[in-house]
Amino acid sequence: MTGGTAMSGNPPPQLAPLQGAALLLLTLAIAVATFMEVLDLTIVNVSVPAIAGTLGVSPTEGTWTITAYSLTAAIVQPLTGWLAQRFGEVRVFVASTLLFVLCSALCGLATSMPMLVTGRLLQGAVSGPMAPMAQSLLMRIYPPERRGLGLGIWGMVIFVAPIFGPTLGGLITDDLSWPWLFYINVPVGLISGAAVWAMMRRRETARLRVPVDVVGLVLLFAGIGALQFMLDNGNDRDWFGSPVIVAAAIVAVLGLVLLVAWELTDRHPVVNLRLLQNHNFRIGLIVMCLGSAGMFGITIIYPLYLETTAGFTATWAGLATAPVGILSFFLMPWVGANIKRLNLRVAASFGVLTMGCVGVWLAQLDVTASFFQISAPRLLQGVGTAFFFMPIQQIMFSDLEPRYLAAAAGISNFARTISVSIATAGSIWLWSARTTFHHAALVQHVAAGPVWDDWSARLSSLGIDGATALVQTDNVLMVQARVLAANDDFWFIALLLAMVVPTIWLARPPFRNFSSETVP
Repeated sequence: MTGGTAMSGNPPPQLAPLQGAALLLLTLAIAVATFMEVLDLTIVNVSVPAIAGTLGVSPTEGTWTITAYSLTAAIVQPLTGWLAQRFGEVRVFVASTLLFVLCSALCGLATSMPMLVTGRLLQGAVSGPMAPMAQSLLMRIYPPERRGLGLGIWGMVIFVAPIFGPTLGGLITDDLSWPWLFYINVPVGLISGAAVWAMMRRRETARLRVPVDVVGLVLLFAGIGALQFMLDNGNDRDWFGSPVIVAAAIVAVLGLVLLVAWELTDRHPVVNLRLLQNHNFRIGLIVMCLGSAGMFGITIIYPLYLETTAGFTATWAGLATAPVGILSFFLMPWVGANIKRLNLRVAASFGVLTMGCVGVWLAQLDVTASFFQISAPRLLQGVGTAFFFMPIQQIMFSDLEPRYLAAAAGISNFARTISVSIATAGSIWLWSARTTFHHAALVQHVAAGPVWDDWSARLSSLGIDGATALVQTDNVLMVQARVLAANDDFWFIALLLAMVVPTIWLARPPFRNFSSETVP
């Protein structure tokens, strides 16, 4: 961090650490606000048809309610450190929470798609700092010996909320109406924001008045915005067969390359990329991105596979995939509370290998699998998630001074968001490409003499022949092709997760709570 900054306001007073009921209440307020924000990443997904129908647009246009939110959230997340430095962590968190409430109300009141998309753009923008600030605040309010518990609570919220989002969204849409997807945020956000401000306003962090890095901001908005747009829309627009996606890719590459060069040389960067010079933060960040990509790759493909191939309804697909949150909910705080007793690299390796085993397990299933056989692997994935995520968080932040927590949290949350977007786009593309490959291979196999003769004779005995028989055959082949393609996807994810393990062991112990070492 470079000098030349001027202090604005007074340093935070040295108050006694929060304990007992006060600590529990504040933790609950921060966790609930974060749950609300992360939930909105996925709660709208299953409600797109209902929203599109009400507002008189196509389902394809309705997906902009998802894209708009993730687009602006990804852009703002890296700004968290600069915002916290300029205005204070407590102010940024409370302001983000209250603005999120306001934008949620605007979304619920929308009477047209442009109005709703605008609301979602604003909602995503103001939500950007919420999760990183929650992570930083929880690490600050817990004493060093219990900081792992605070991280465990934050991790539980971050990973459980997106899993329950689609199920909760479907229930709200069916039993109430889609505007209530947004209205429920209003009381939750108001109560959480008020509680955090009441208990933390006297514990505000020191503020520094630094020049606004206008060039960095422009490059950040252009590069990340184009990248997120490309990832969100690539599959729908045939990737680089679309001039729009090609243009977005060019803007993303140029913007991000120039951003890195500018931020590493500017005296007051809007994104403190110098934190990447810290070895354990850099290694932890790489591992976090790869592990998150693998975990969410499974989470994205599995419900799609169940609905389009295995004949599950949206509700039952949500119930089959939800068990991952059950053990995560209980294990993440436990692992966090006992983090000092664990060998972090062993625990993280166990977690990522467990998630890899889930990929191998899922690759053995087909459309005849029972509900238990389909949901059981997701239960095991919850174990892997808890033992992977918590130790990696501890490794990432082990050598950072407290004053860099907000910036580091912003970078790590942004990197996780982008890795999840890449996993989503990549896993869907791979599933589609392998489905086409397997379908072509199966058609060639069936067309060969005896196989087709036997199959057509069976269809004829059921009164199915001619063009109808061809359609029936193609439907059967397509289902099998999708099963084989999903298996390929899960095998690839398992291989990716296995390759993460050697990288974990590049981290250098000892892993302290915080270091007095100054980060460049």
